[in-house]
Amino acid sequence: MDMTEKQLSTEQKYKGVIVTVDLDTALSPSGRVVHREVVKHPGGVVVVPIDEEGKIILVRQFRYPFHTVLTELPAGKNEPGEEPAYGAARELSEEVGAEGTLIPLGTLISSPGFCTEVLNLYLGVDLTFGKQHTDPDEFLDLLHITFEEAEEMILSGELCDSKTVAGILKAKLYLEKNPR
Repeated sequence: MDMTEKQLSTEQKYKGVIVTVDLDTALSPSGRVVHREVVKHPGGVVVVPIDEEGKIILVRQFRYPFHTVLTELPAGKNEPGEEPAYGAARELSEEVGAEGTLIPLGTLISSPGFCTEVLNLYLGVDLTFGKQHTDPDEFLDLLHITFEEAEEMILSGELCDSKTVAGILKAKLYLEKNPR
Protein backbone atom coordinates (compact mmCIF):
# COMPACT_ATOMS: atom_id res chain seq x y z
CA MET A 1 0.00 0.00 0.00
CA ASP A 2 1.37 3.42 -0.97
CA MET A 3 1.19 5.78 2.04
CA THR A 4 3.15 8.62 0.42
CA GLU A 5 1.83 12.16 0.47
CA LYS A 6 2.81 14.31 -2.52
CA GLN A 7 3.82 17.90 -1.79
CA LEU A 8 1.82 20.32 -3.96
CA SER A 9 3.12 23.62 -2.56
CA THR A 10 5.05 25.13 0.33
CA GLU A 11 4.98 28.57 1.92
CA GLN A 12 7.48 29.76 4.52
CA LYS A 13 5.53 31.26 7.41
CA TYR A 14 8.38 32.02 9.82
CA LYS A 15 12.18 32.27 9.70
CA GLY A 16 13.94 32.36 13.05
CA VAL A 17 17.48 32.06 14.31
CA ILE A 18 17.29 28.26 14.60
CA VAL A 19 14.11 27.09 12.88
CA THR A 20 11.86 27.95 9.97
CA VAL A 21 8.19 27.02 9.76
CA ASP A 22 6.57 26.08 6.45
CA LEU A 23 2.93 25.45 5.63
CA ASP A 24 2.74 22.77 2.95
CA THR A 25 -0.21 21.64 0.89
CA ALA A 26 -0.06 17.96 -0.03
CA LEU A 27 -2.11 15.29 -1.72
CA SER A 28 -2.86 12.32 0.54
CA PRO A 29 -3.00 8.71 -0.73
CA SER A 30 -6.81 8.94 -0.62
CA GLY A 31 -6.68 11.89 -3.04
CA ARG A 32 -7.61 14.42 -0.37
CA VAL A 33 -5.73 17.76 -0.17
CA VAL A 34 -4.18 18.18 3.29
CA HIS A 35 -2.14 20.89 5.02
CA ARG A 36 1.09 20.11 6.90
CA GLU A 37 3.03 22.43 9.19
CA VAL A 38 6.74 21.63 9.00
CA VAL A 39 9.31 22.97 11.45
CA LYS A 40 12.70 22.82 9.71
CA HIS A 41 15.56 22.34 12.18
CA PRO A 42 19.29 21.95 11.42
CA GLY A 43 19.53 18.84 13.59
CA GLY A 44 21.93 18.20 16.39
CA VAL A 45 24.18 15.94 18.37
CA VAL A 46 23.76 14.11 21.66
CA VAL A 47 26.50 12.50 23.75
CA VAL A 48 26.16 9.82 26.44
CA PRO A 49 29.38 10.50 28.37
CA ILE A 50 30.61 7.73 30.66
CA ASP A 51 33.10 8.66 33.38
CA GLU A 52 35.93 6.49 34.78
CA GLU A 53 33.52 4.92 37.30
CA GLY A 54 31.09 3.88 34.55
CA LYS A 55 28.61 6.62 35.46
CA ILE A 56 26.63 8.67 32.97
CA ILE A 57 27.29 12.41 33.06
CA LEU A 58 24.14 14.49 32.71
CA VAL A 59 23.61 18.24 32.60
CA ARG A 60 20.94 20.12 34.50
CA GLN A 61 19.75 23.32 32.86
CA PHE A 62 16.78 25.64 32.73
CA ARG A 63 14.61 25.06 29.67
CA TYR A 64 12.62 28.17 28.86
CA PRO A 65 9.73 26.57 26.90
CA PHE A 66 8.88 24.49 30.00
CA HIS A 67 9.97 27.08 32.59
CA THR A 68 11.81 24.45 34.58
CA VAL A 69 15.20 22.85 35.09
CA LEU A 70 15.57 19.57 33.19
CA THR A 71 18.20 16.88 33.49
CA GLU A 72 19.53 15.87 30.08
CA LEU A 73 22.42 14.42 28.15
CA PRO A 74 24.89 16.97 26.77
CA ALA A 75 23.65 18.06 23.35
CA GLY A 76 23.59 20.89 20.87
CA LYS A 77 22.50 21.91 17.40
CA ASN A 78 24.51 21.30 14.26
CA GLU A 79 26.56 24.23 13.05
CA PRO A 80 26.49 24.87 9.28
CA GLY A 81 28.87 22.51 7.45
CA GLU A 82 29.96 20.81 10.66
CA GLU A 83 30.39 17.02 10.75
CA PRO A 84 28.23 15.49 13.52
CA ALA A 85 31.22 13.84 15.26
CA TYR A 86 32.96 17.22 15.45
CA GLY A 87 29.81 18.79 16.90
CA ALA A 88 29.54 15.99 19.46
CA ALA A 89 33.17 16.54 20.51
CA ARG A 90 32.51 20.29 20.74
CA GLU A 91 29.41 19.85 22.94
CA LEU A 92 31.18 17.31 25.18
CA SER A 93 34.05 19.74 25.65
CA GLU A 94 31.86 22.81 26.22
CA GLU A 95 29.23 21.28 28.50
CA VAL A 96 31.21 18.62 30.38
CA GLY A 97 34.80 19.80 29.96
CA ALA A 98 35.77 16.39 28.57
CA GLU A 99 37.26 14.80 25.50
CA GLY A 100 37.63 11.18 24.53
CA THR A 101 36.49 8.47 22.14
CA LEU A 102 33.11 8.97 20.49
CA ILE A 103 31.27 5.86 19.34
CA PRO A 104 28.35 6.46 16.95
CA LEU A 105 25.04 5.05 18.21
CA GLY A 106 22.91 6.06 15.23
CA THR A 107 20.32 8.76 14.82
CA LEU A 108 17.13 9.78 16.56
CA ILE A 109 14.18 11.54 14.92
CA SER A 110 12.89 13.76 17.69
CA SER A 111 9.33 14.51 16.57
CA PRO A 112 8.52 13.22 13.06
CA GLY A 113 4.95 14.48 13.03
CA PHE A 114 5.97 18.07 12.41
CA CYS A 115 9.75 18.59 12.73
CA THR A 116 12.76 17.69 10.55
CA GLU A 117 15.22 17.54 13.48
CA VAL A 118 17.54 14.52 13.33
CA LEU A 119 19.90 13.95 16.26
CA ASN A 120 23.21 12.10 15.89
CA LEU A 121 23.85 10.07 19.02
CA TYR A 122 27.29 9.19 20.40
CA LEU A 123 28.67 7.26 23.34
CA GLY A 124 31.60 9.10 24.93
CA VAL A 125 34.19 6.85 26.60
CA ASP A 126 37.84 6.97 27.74
CA LEU A 127 37.25 10.54 28.80
CA THR A 128 39.81 12.98 30.12
CA PHE A 129 38.54 16.02 31.94
CA GLY A 130 39.42 19.68 31.83
CA LYS A 131 37.37 22.79 32.35
CA GLN A 132 33.86 23.42 31.05
CA HIS A 133 33.56 26.33 28.65
CA THR A 134 29.85 26.86 28.15
CA ASP A 135 28.27 29.52 25.99
CA PRO A 136 27.77 32.88 27.78
CA ASP A 137 24.02 32.25 28.16
CA GLU A 138 24.38 28.60 29.21
CA PHE A 139 24.24 27.70 32.90
CA LEU A 140 24.75 24.00 33.65
CA ASP A 141 25.26 21.72 36.63
CA LEU A 142 26.73 18.26 36.11
CA LEU A 143 25.30 15.10 37.60
CA HIS A 144 27.04 11.69 37.58
CA ILE A 145 24.66 8.74 37.94
CA THR A 146 24.79 4.98 37.45
CA PHE A 147 22.80 3.26 34.74
CA GLU A 148 20.59 1.79 37.48
CA GLU A 149 19.87 5.28 38.85
CA ALA A 150 19.15 6.48 35.31
CA GLU A 151 16.67 3.65 34.77
CA GLU A 152 14.84 4.58 37.98
CA MET A 153 14.79 8.25 36.98
CA ILE A 154 13.40 7.29 33.56
CA LEU A 155 10.68 5.12 35.08
CA SER A 156 9.74 7.79 37.66
CA GLY A 157 9.53 10.47 34.98
CA GLU A 158 12.38 12.54 36.47
CA LEU A 159 14.26 12.00 33.20
CA CYS A 160 11.62 12.92 30.63
CA ASP A 161 13.61 14.45 27.77
CA SER A 162 13.23 12.09 24.81
CA LYS A 163 16.84 12.33 23.57
CA THR A 164 18.07 11.57 27.08
CA VAL A 165 15.79 8.58 27.60
CA ALA A 166 16.57 7.13 24.16
CA GLY A 167 20.29 7.89 24.45
CA ILE A 168 20.68 6.20 27.82
CA LEU A 169 18.75 3.13 26.68
CA LYS A 170 20.73 2.86 23.41
CA ALA A 171 24.03 3.27 25.29
CA LYS A 172 23.03 0.58 27.79
CA LEU A 173 22.12 -1.86 24.99
CA TYR A 174 25.36 -1.07 23.13
CA LEU A 175 27.50 -1.61 26.25
CA GLU A 176 25.71 -4.88 27.07
CA LYS A 177 26.64 -6.20 23.59
CA ASN A 178 30.10 -4.58 23.56
CA PRO A 179 31.47 -4.68 27.14
CA ARG A 180 34.42 -2.41 27.84
